[in-house]
Amino acid sequence: MVRTPLKTLLLASNIAWPIPSGRLVCRLIRFWIFHRVQEFMSWLQLDGSHQLYALFGAAFIMGLAKSGIKGLTMLAVPLLALNFGAKASTGLLVPILLAGDILAVIYYRRSANWKYVFRLIPAAVIGVVVAVVVGDWVNERTFQLIVSIVVLLSLGLIIYLERYPLDPKITQNRLPAFIAGLAGGFTTMIGNVGGPVMNVFLLSMRLPKLEFLGTAAYFFLLINIVKFPFHYFIWNTVSARTLLQDLITFPVIAIGFFIGIQIVKRIPEREFRYLVIVVTAVVAVRLLLS
Repeated sequence: MVRTPLKTLLLASNIAWPIPSGRLVCRLIRFWIFHRVQEFMSWLQLDGSHQLYALFGAAFIMGLAKSGIKGLTMLAVPLLALNFGAKASTGLLVPILLAGDILAVIYYRRSANWKYVFRLIPAAVIGVVVAVVVGDWVNERTFQLIVSIVVLLSLGLIIYLERYPLDPKITQNRLPAFIAGLAGGFTTMIGNVGGPVMNVFLLSMRLPKLEFLGTAAYFFLLINIVKFPFHYFIWNTVSARTLLQDLITFPVIAIGFFIGIQIVKRIPEREFRYLVIVVTAVVAVRLLLS
């Protein structure tokens, strides 16, 4: 059999270039993935992989929180603040909050108690405006201390009310709703930590679990919509860059939300109330010490 030059060349190449080993293939794949991730982070204008992990971690936590595992929101706040800076992270978190709020409203849309939503929103808007005005000259650490102390004192009140419920006529008074709305609006604008204040108020109203979750979902959707233009036009903490960074987290938020739904379904009513109290207390102490 006579070999053509082409066949001879191919045979020689097969001898000279054996099939790569599995280890070499794995190294090549890791090398390719590493460079694609670097290009992806450069496109998103992230400073390193730690920021990408923090962003995805906060998005997953937020999905869990918006499903009804209350108190987890404040775990995402220090995670982003540590990696993006305290003030910048507040704006970065707002679109993530809004995405979670939309999922929560869709799921709990028939469970809201609109009486409490309407009582809370006007005072909350005032709280947001006050926070915008003072946000540039009040020390962030001071805000953390104020929020932590208020939440812990409020939790002490809730634990007391668990044993000694108030007269129903008192809980229907509009003053507690105004105070809670004002404090909730202020704290959610300053550091996205309005959740514990709302938890305290809604728990004191002794709402059923689904009504609690539906009312909170609508309240935070509305108040986060109010916050957005202040972050964009006044504080400049929301931009096209941060919106692009947030956009990639939406699937992660959805995954966290639907996992959280399955967890919430398995928690009985009484245990659910205790879970809210315990988790809120833990994160309030964490905020106090951070």
